Amino acid sequence: MRDALLGLPVQDQDWVVVGATPEQMTAQGYLPVGKDFPVFLHPQTREEYALARTERKTARGYHGFAVQAAPDVTLEQDLARRDLTINAIAQPVVAHGGDGLIDPYGGRRDIEDKVLRHVTDAFREDPVRILRLARFAARLPDFRVAPETMDLMRGMVADGEVDALVAERVWQELARGLMEKTPSRMFEVLRECGALARLLPEVERLYGVPQRADHHPEIDTGVHLMMVLDMSARLQANLAVRFACLCHDLGKGTTPEDVLPRHIGHEQRSAKLLQDVCERLRVPNDCRALADVVAREHGNIHRSGELNAASVVRLLERCDALRKPQRFADAVLACECDARGRKGKEESDYPQGRRLLAALAAARAVPTESIAADAMAAGRQGPEVGAMIQAARVAAVQQELGGD
Repeated sequence: MRDALLGLPVQDQDWVVVGATPEQMTAQGYLPVGKDFPVFLHPQTREEYALARTERKTARGYHGFAVQAAPDVTLEQDLARRDLTINAIAQPVVAHGGDGLIDPYGGRRDIEDKVLRHVTDAFREDPVRILRLARFAARLPDFRVAPETMDLMRGMVADGEVDALVAERVWQELARGLMEKTPSRMFEVLRECGALARLLPEVERLYGVPQRADHHPEIDTGVHLMMVLDMSARLQANLAVRFACLCHDLGKGTTPEDVLPRHIGHEQRSAKLLQDVCERLRVPNDCRALADVVAREHGNIHRSGELNAASVVRLLERCDALRKPQRFADAVLACECDARGRKGKEESDYPQGRRLLAALAAARAVPTESIAADAMAAGRQGPEVGAMIQAARVAAVQQELGGD
C-alpha cells in the first residue's frame, strides 16, 4: 500500500489473514514456511499469507520475541507491531466504503507530509527497525525522520540494543540500503542516531578528517564518502561496487594528525580495516574481494594515466585482472565513482577507465599458449617462459596505448 500511494511500482503483495488458525490454512492447501512466524504460501501464486499476530519482547536483540497468532488478534493489533506508519496501511480484499484503506496510525498522512514515523513505542523492541528506517530514508530521500522517532532511536542505541544485532541481519539491511536511490541518507540517519559509531566505527571516524583541498574540494573525508556512494547509485553500480566504494578510504580515519591533510599509505590501512569489517559483518566473498582490490589499488588506478606499459601490466597482474576481467571492470567503476564523487567533479570524465580496460583487452589477447609452446621448444622453461609471456603482454599494451 505504501508504494501504491507513493505512485511507485508494486513489487509484491503482503497478505494478512484475520480470524484463522494454522490448521485452517493448511486445510485449504496453504504451505507453512518458517518456524518462528505463522506464514504460509498460497498454493497457486506462492505469495506470502501471514496470520495476524502480536509480539512480546522477551530478551535483548533481534530474536528476543514471543509471537502470538490467534483468531482473535485484530488487524489493528497486527498493524500496531509494524515499524513505520507508512508500512501500517492495509486494504481489505472486499472494499468497505470510502477509499477502502485501513489506516489507524496515520500512514497516509505521513506519506503526504513525507515523514518517517514509528507506529508505537513497540518500535524500540526490535533494533533491526533502526536499520530498516535508515534504509527507507535512502529509498525516499525527500522524507524526514520525525523528531520523536529519532529520539526513540537514540535511546535504543544508548540502551545497547544495536550492540545485540546479529551480523547477518546487519549486513542484509546495509546491503539493501546501499542499493537504494540515495544510499548516503542511510548513513546520515544511522550517524544522527548514534548507530553508525556502533555498527561501522571505521566509517564514523572519517567525518571531520580533512583532505587536500586540491584533490578534494569537499575537504571532509566523510562528506566525500557520501558523495561517492551517491555517485555509485547514479551510475547504477552493483552491490559489490557500492560496498567497495563504502570501504575504499577507511584508512584515512587512522591517519596521524601530524601529517594531515595528506594521507600517505592510507590504501594499505584501508585494506586492513576492510578485513575487520568483512569478518565482523560476514560480508560475502565477492564483495570482500572487490573491495580489497579497490582499497589497495584505487590510488594507482587514478594515476594510471601516468604509467608506462610495463607498469600498467604489473597493475593488471596485482589486481588479478587477466584471470578476472569483470571484477577489474567493477574496480574501475568504483574508482570512477571515487573520482566523480567530489564537489565540481560530478560530470567529469574518467579516461583512466577506458585506458585500463583497453590495456586489459590487449593483454588478454596475447596468445600465451603458443608463446609458451615456442619457448619450451626452444629449450626455455619455468621463469623464462613467464618472462616471455609478460614481455609479449607489455608489447601488446604498449601498442594499444600508443607506443608509450
